[in-house]
Amino acid sequence: MPPVVLALRRLPNPRLTGLGAGLFASATMLVLGFLDWLILDGSPLVYGLLFLPVSALTALWVRTADLVTAPISVPIAFAVGVVPISGGTGGFGGQAMALVTALAVQAGWLYGGTLVAGLITCVRKVRDMGRRQRAAARPATPQRRPAP
Repeated sequence: MPPVVLALRRLPNPRLTGLGAGLFASATMLVLGFLDWLILDGSPLVYGLLFLPVSALTALWVRTADLVTAPISVPIAFAVGVVPISGGTGGFGGQAMALVTALAVQAGWLYGGTLVAGLITCVRKVRDMGRRQRAAARPATPQRRPAP
């Protein structure tokens, strides 16, 4: 096998429920948002770039039965994590306006990460459907009678 495939197989392969995948993505993006705010003074470019692999991991680690939740929970996680870097002042109204502005300005990253999660889940679903079809099409092996 190629070394890249061997390296990918050594990565963890958790299977998260839909809720677990949403919590993973939201918590990760919130931590990354705070780190971006502390280290880089809230760089939207860095935050957007970090959002793409979190979207991919969320889509890869969600259970097959919960695949539809990944493209839904990833934009929510983006909005949760953008709160620290939005930079609003002046109470709740100022914070809310800064959050809406940050979401509007960074819509490209938001759509890109959602697209990544959507494509990965679609590929996983198609592969799962093909696997089920092949399993159903296999001829059943005849049962042997026990010898008398």
